[in-house]
Amino acid sequence: MCKFDSIYQLGDSIADTGNRIIENSTGTLCSQFPFGETYFNEPTGRCSNGLLMIDYVAQEAGLPFLNPYLKNDSDFSNGVNFAVAGATALPTSVLAAIGVISTSTNSSLDVQLDWMSSFFNATGRARELKDALFVVGEIGGDDFNCAFLGANKTIEEAKSFVPDVIQVINDVVRRVIKYGARRVVVPGNLPIGCLPVYLTVFKTNNRTTTYDEFNCIKDLNDFVEYFNERLQHAIKELRNKNPDTVILYADYYNAFQWLFRNALFLGFDPKSLMKACCGVGGEHNYDRARPCGTPGVEACADPDRLVNWDGVHLTQKANGLIVKWVIHDILPQLHCIASSIEIQ
Repeated sequence: MCKFDSIYQLGDSIADTGNRIIENSTGTLCSQFPFGETYFNEPTGRCSNGLLMIDYVAQEAGLPFLNPYLKNDSDFSNGVNFAVAGATALPTSVLAAIGVISTSTNSSLDVQLDWMSSFFNATGRARELKDALFVVGEIGGDDFNCAFLGANKTIEEAKSFVPDVIQVINDVVRRVIKYGARRVVVPGNLPIGCLPVYLTVFKTNNRTTTYDEFNCIKDLNDFVEYFNERLQHAIKELRNKNPDTVILYADYYNAFQWLFRNALFLGFDPKSLMKACCGVGGEHNYDRARPCGTPGVEACADPDRLVNWDGVHLTQKANGLIVKWVIHDILPQLHCIASSIEIQ
């Protein structure tokens, strides 16, 4: 159990519990069935078949699931979820200036921070944050998704704006500390080279130099490690400057790799690690023209046997196991004891 009285989440589709579908109910496939089928029996705006990582964190803290900020008349006594599916770390105007277009949402990290500021100003909650947990991210993933999948940017071109993404995250952490945050978790990015969407788009027959031991795309995963290393360096500097605040890096990357290394033991099908549960066609059961949520695209019979849900996002089971790994790795420093998570 983790002794938090509230949780405040910023981020993208890895954490959004409903803001995006309130912004635009028809603009996201996560609002369509079979999203949400496993736990909620209906779509809730979560981009998975069920619970997200933040849902499991809330359970560990003994708190209810976080309501999305844009849901009017919600109970926010135990925290708020400001994350929006498709959100970028950099403002969309900044990305557009370098030829990277984000068409999903304009609710980038700065917008979410403004929401948080308005919430604290309206409620006076900023005086009551010593036992709260702030989660800043995962964020930045959609900046790079838009660069690689939408703008056909090279890895070197994407590296050129990594410092800008890191700086935005750094600035947000400093802001939440000013609000009174005493415990902040900043997750790194997942190994995108293992996701069916990237494996499909960048498929090549040059297997010896392109793919790693798990058949993930090496160059893309090396890029994510490049980003994560710089994020960890920024977090270390933040710790040095804010000794009264616990600021921790959540290693989603290595937690994901742990799933792959222990797939059989954890109950996953080792032959389906590179496949989407909800999808259609091809080696990876993924087609960008017919993604999960479009008519005629169905989910697999047993999502718990797969790591990937829709080609981009993870299954409920994978989300829960990653949180369990992260809690074992870092959350004792946030005054937590051994994880009691039950993967449903």
